[in-house]
Amino acid sequence: MGLDNATRRTRYLQLGMPAAVIGALAGTLLTAPAEAATAPNAVERQRSTPLRLVPAQVPPANYAVQPGDTISAIASRFGLRTADVLVWNGLSWRSVIYPGQTLILQAPIVAAATSAAAPAAPAATVHAVVAGDTIYAIAQKYGTTVDAVFAANGLTRASVIYPGQTLAVSGAATPVAVAPAAAPVTAVAPAVTATHTVVAGDTLFGIAQKYGTTTPALFALNGLDASSIIYPGQTIGVQGAVAAPAAAPAAAPAAATSTLDAEQAANAALIIRIGRELGVSDRAIAIALATGMVESGLRNLDWGDRDSLGIFQQRPSTGWGAPEQIMDADRSTRVFYGGPSDPNGHMTRGLLDIPGWESMAFTDAAQAVQISAYPDKYGQWEAQAYSWLALHG
Repeated sequence: MGLDNATRRTRYLQLGMPAAVIGALAGTLLTAPAEAATAPNAVERQRSTPLRLVPAQVPPANYAVQPGDTISAIASRFGLRTADVLVWNGLSWRSVIYPGQTLILQAPIVAAATSAAAPAAPAATVHAVVAGDTIYAIAQKYGTTVDAVFAANGLTRASVIYPGQTLAVSGAATPVAVAPAAAPVTAVAPAVTATHTVVAGDTLFGIAQKYGTTTPALFALNGLDASSIIYPGQTIGVQGAVAAPAAAPAAAPAAATSTLDAEQAANAALIIRIGRELGVSDRAIAIALATGMVESGLRNLDWGDRDSLGIFQQRPSTGWGAPEQIMDADRSTRVFYGGPSDPNGHMTRGLLDIPGWESMAFTDAAQAVQISAYPDKYGQWEAQAYSWLALHG
């Protein structure tokens, strides 16, 4: 039953409403358009309005880790690649972050000189890493320092470089002038100036023993530390070391072999099938097979180091996917291969996303994806992986 305007005002006054509010409310009620009954409600308007995606936040230069944070969540929040955040901070896929830790969220930029009186900066120069390169050797070649190369490329002393990688090597630092004819501190000239090419099975301790020097001396000479990883083909400077009597070279680790059971053979066939579907080379498939064998024994494990899961022991906390996605062997294999059809998008970096992976050593290519603490193990399965490819492909 409708009420006239005067009756409405009387009832609102009895409820204690101010007169100004009553007037506005009554006017609103009286002036509702006739088509209001058919106007879309709030839910319908929301459904009919195109959704606007909220852009990722602009990443700060530094970010303090909060309780519950993961590398992948932080990267996603600021629209970054998980792999980039790991590289900028000298971390690996297996690294653990903690509340209060400071992370770098922007790629290092070499600032140009702004003072008119300052000399012009040299033209930007980059160096393409080749097999055997070290940060120390690259710094020496371009007249800069190891620390300057680290700073210009967001690296640390724990970082691993690989063939095909591009490093900035100019504008990072001014070469330090060295006084000519300066006498060594010991006043005795070094006995030899030499380098050592790393072979499978080498350790820095063993190299130091061979050349009659110490591990700290090799660290200082090559810009390394106790957490550094060396790999076959790398050149280590042993300048100033006294060469020990020649010894037989260390034997390379024996090639690993295994006969696959039904479960392993099924996973090998899956890796091969997906590789064929993606159109990758036999070498890429062999690398995937060897990686799966090293990481899980070619089994789709629901456990592993920390939160590692699946055939390739990928970690949910570092952006490889939710646990149920990683346990999907088909999906996790596609994520290992990566490339344009990677179901994980840009969050992780698969084999096809590694620049120059085709020209890298077999074990180095696998290591570039997995960033393992045991990089030499992949190469031990190279010959066997090609046998599995022939047998199950």
